[in-house]
Amino acid sequence: MNRMLKAIVVFLAAVYFLVDTIFLTFARSLANWIAEHWIFESFRAWIISLTPYPALALFALPLAVLEPVKPNAAYLVGTGHVVTGLTLMVAGEILKLMLVERLFSISRDKLMSIPAFAWVYRKYRAAKDSIISTIAWQGVRRWSPIAQYLIRSHALKAARNPRRIIFQSR
Repeated sequence: MNRMLKAIVVFLAAVYFLVDTIFLTFARSLANWIAEHWIFESFRAWIISLTPYPALALFALPLAVLEPVKPNAAYLVGTGHVVTGLTLMVAGEILKLMLVERLFSISRDKLMSIPAFAWVYRKYRAAKDSIISTIAWQGVRRWSPIAQYLIRSHALKAARNPRRIIFQSR
């Protein structure tokens, strides 16, 4: 029983990190594009001027606001609103990852100066490194480019033909 539970947890963690990895590719490119615009330079300077604990509060804000999007999107998909639920999930996840990635990269040193944050971050990295080192994760990584290609090609097909219902049953 314990072995089966461990396998399920590793599988779910691998799926979670795979989804985050797929969304992170989009989020990073979007965040870099946004960061290049001069209008956000003053916002970046303001973030840099923050002390560690206000930087932590700002870092936690997108997590607190956008993390509940996942269960809400799952509920929408489960109640038959598939397109709306998936759109909400993709938009919320990309926005969350983009904001968290950008805020962490700007205020990493200040956040790591908070002992509790540094401890949690080390535990997070250790758990992630442990999952990444498993054979199952290596298999998921090999399939990741294929999944990204399928998602992109499906998105392009849907964009070319907006009337096409993505999940149509026959």
